Amino acid sequence: MSELLTPSQTVGPYFSMRLPWPGGPYVVSPETPGAITILGRLYDGAGDPIPDGMIETWQADPNGRFAHPNDPRGPIIDGDTAFRGFGRCATNHDGSFKIVTLKPGALPFGDGRTEAPHIDVSVFSRGMLDRSVTRIYFPEEEAANAADPVLEAVPADRRWTLIAAPGGDGLLRFDVRMQGPQETVFFDL
Repeated sequence: MSELLTPSQTVGPYFSMRLPWPGGPYVVSPETPGAITILGRLYDGAGDPIPDGMIETWQADPNGRFAHPNDPRGPIIDGDTAFRGFGRCATNHDGSFKIVTLKPGALPFGDGRTEAPHIDVSVFSRGMLDRSVTRIYFPEEEAANAADPVLEAVPADRRWTLIAAPGGDGLLRFDVRMQGPQETVFFDL
């Protein structure tokens, strides 16, 4: 008897049925003072939009703190209850997504240096066995980005894939390319 291979199981289209929720893209209300909107598209290796993906974000607050009891500096006492620090948005038919949030503060790095303000991003999509993880850095933080220990580890000619493009008036553009010559840098966690 020959051994038969079974197909791999991949992340499926169930995202649209269970994981997103109506307020998921809103880390804060759009009316929140200082709110920014990140608009982007998720693309596959051929450059086609991925209509059934999901973008998930996790970030510090504007003071560089996490609304979590395991924040290494201790839990935030009476923190901003309107700031969730976590967002989730399913992609639309054209691969587009939107996250409304506040710009995070800088974070301490284990060796005494500081990480530039950034948003952690998990990407879920068809054909993937696990999430892909990347970051969004801010274009106006040139000095902080240049000194960021994580960005320093990324080849100089690829760092641009992690820096959002300014869109004016509280808008940022951040496209995610899963493969190809302009592939977004992903981190092995």
